[in-house]
Amino acid sequence: MRKTFGLAAALLLMAGCATATGELRLYTEQYPPYNMTTNGQPFAHSKAEITGLCTDVLTALVEQANIEYSIKLRDLSYGLNRTEQHPNHGIYCVSKTEEREPMFEWVGPLANIEWSLFAKPGSSIRLSDLNDAHDYRIGGYKGDIMTNYLTEKGFNVAAISNNGLNARRLVQDQIDLWVADGLAGPYLAADASDVTGLEKVLVFRETPMYLAIHKGTDPETIRALQASYESLVNSGEMQTISRSYGF
Repeated sequence: MRKTFGLAAALLLMAGCATATGELRLYTEQYPPYNMTTNGQPFAHSKAEITGLCTDVLTALVEQANIEYSIKLRDLSYGLNRTEQHPNHGIYCVSKTEEREPMFEWVGPLANIEWSLFAKPGSSIRLSDLNDAHDYRIGGYKGDIMTNYLTEKGFNVAAISNNGLNARRLVQDQIDLWVADGLAGPYLAADASDVTGLEKVLVFRETPMYLAIHKGTDPETIRALQASYESLVNSGEMQTISRSYGF
């Protein structure tokens, strides 16, 4: 009887360890070119269907740490909720806001979002700092953090619900500037409005983007991921991946 109890306890302990160090289930959202599906669909069920700058960094990071993992692409709220509720779950590329910071373990940053102002191709607009933009009409995206920031600061912002159309508004002189991420803006302009050659006239802020992981995940997993991240930075592989996307 005592031997049977001891065997059962050992099996339970082994099962607990397997759960703690099992597959890391990761989520991201559709935000080209940082994270995106390979077929243009809004959702993806496997890592083979997902690409982008953050995804490339994340893949190198996890595989170097020799951790079994999966990736699904969903909307942001779904990934955040799953990560908040379940150990061995994570979400990337997300900003470490004041509200989110105590909720998760953080690895990174994987990339930096550049808060940028764009003008139309060939524009003569020149800005030395953000205050110079007060005299211009700025296009934005409804609900976007950069758009909200400028609105709260008293800038003349006209936000629309289809961000890709802002590049067209620029070339049609409906707006003078467009606030968007430094990398995603040109990508979106070409994809949604067939506009290339935008002038990036100012980068006024940067937001680092991280891998956020449930706090109940095995600490050894977190340490392995952080060590892998530092190795990628020190070896120059992080910079090589970023350069391949125009950074």
